[in-house]
Amino acid sequence: MNANLLFINANVITLDGANSRAGSVAVSNGKITGIWTKPEPPKGEIDINEKMKVVNLHGDTLLPGFIDTHNHILMYSQTKEQVDCSSPKNKTIADIVEAIGLKTMETIDGAWVVGFGYDDTLLYEKRHLTRWDLDKVSQKNPVIVKHISGHVAAVNSLALQSAGLNDQVSDPQGGHFGRDDRGKLNGVIYEPSAMEMVQKQIPKKSVEDMVKTIGKAANEYLTHGITTNTDAAVGLTDGLQELDVHLKASEKNINPMRTQLMIMHQHLRKGERFGEYSPQMLNDELWERSNGKAKLDSAKMFQDGSIQGLTGALRKPYHQNPDVYGDLIHDEQSFQEEVLDLHKRGFRVTTHGNGDRAIGSILDAYSNALTNLPKKNHRHRIEHVQTATTEDLTRMGQLGIAGSFFINHVYYWGDRHKRIFLGPERAKRISPLADAIEHNILFTLHSDCPITPISPLFLVWAAVNRKTREGEILGPEQRIDVETALKSMTIYGAHFIFDEENTGSIELMKKADFTILESDPTTVAPMEIKDIKVKATFIDGKPVYGQEMLVTS
Repeated sequence: MNANLLFINANVITLDGANSRAGSVAVSNGKITGIWTKPEPPKGEIDINEKMKVVNLHGDTLLPGFIDTHNHILMYSQTKEQVDCSSPKNKTIADIVEAIGLKTMETIDGAWVVGFGYDDTLLYEKRHLTRWDLDKVSQKNPVIVKHISGHVAAVNSLALQSAGLNDQVSDPQGGHFGRDDRGKLNGVIYEPSAMEMVQKQIPKKSVEDMVKTIGKAANEYLTHGITTNTDAAVGLTDGLQELDVHLKASEKNINPMRTQLMIMHQHLRKGERFGEYSPQMLNDELWERSNGKAKLDSAKMFQDGSIQGLTGALRKPYHQNPDVYGDLIHDEQSFQEEVLDLHKRGFRVTTHGNGDRAIGSILDAYSNALTNLPKKNHRHRIEHVQTATTEDLTRMGQLGIAGSFFINHVYYWGDRHKRIFLGPERAKRISPLADAIEHNILFTLHSDCPITPISPLFLVWAAVNRKTREGEILGPEQRIDVETALKSMTIYGAHFIFDEENTGSIELMKKADFTILESDPTTVAPMEIKDIKVKATFIDGKPVYGQEMLVTS
């Protein structure tokens, strides 16, 4: 055998169907061409010559590259340039207002100031920012500060004026405007349909500038071992300019990862840019424009908002807000009609659903579509699946609906779900992975970055331990084993994107996408998994992070 890359003395976790292990792996022209159980291939089976690079891993762990099936890399790249309004850095509303004030001092009059990451329930005041808070330091600059959930924002009076919003404005479908006791707008805006009225007033950056920022984020993703990545809402904020950014970044290899793109459904409607496209036509265009790096993932829809923003649609009211149930984004008839249209045209549909009422609505729409046009292996998806009941999971299994679980909710919001949002009984069942396995549901895990930090190993840690920020084990019966959690970030992810024949496990003739870890996640103490160092990342057998391994091995 001839090969150009050989890993020896490795602890290879293949994550194949047999969960087999190996000790050495050979790569030729970007594909896996040899796997041996021994630390080195048997003599005579491979031609070791001066053209081959031999990487001695000295016992380090070789895994398939991680596949992240849901995050917002472009949005994340933009937040890096915004005012950091997160907690615990900011303990009070005054802290955030001060940070915004400092930014306005270095910003020309009339230019927008954008912040990200405030969390009302972590602030001392336990409330949202208001226009009056922000007006104290921003009389000459319109300001928008986005909530950590991504589903709420606070703006100042100048921002409301620039969008033409006054106290008489009506709430749009699927969103609403916060008001004070007298009915006056207080500057808090809920859900994209309301937020976009303000956001579209913000001048867009050039494609070239956005490509640069996404490149920086991509390099960070590579340090976490991610080889295939999905942007979960392309066209949500800045329209199809976002698509241009992704395709240009891939074409120029500024983003080296394999890229999956969920295209917002409104761009697929009749009369819109891709209204007459079939999925194959759209995928072919993405593939060609990205130089073979980007693919169509699905048509993306939302059917509710965020539990922590009180906009997730629940069947029973919020724990500390007994008059609030959350809202469906679309009325159910129009939602079912649009899902059916996309299904008939051949699109795989992915829908955001946090609350159980939204999840039930999504399942009704999928069931309607599959009844009208039965289709095997459709792999329609629900994103987040945060409060799915046993009945919901049963229906998902019966309909063949996949689920991408936002498991990081357990750590970052589990304590507050228990005390504030859902109450003890519902909180312990968020992200019910053990039940998903019982109902034979294809699933993955995701970070929803920038809502929580990007890190596949943290996701695995969260699924295995279910530890909250305050140290409680929330719903221990929903924990899963390490191997299954690793598969949810690799081979299950490959199934999600219809690429299981090429990626997701270390098997002969699959693509040579790898991540190299300093320790074995299956043998360290479960609480240590999140702290394992990623030493290198390979795509198509080429190092894209940790290149020094090729020199020092």
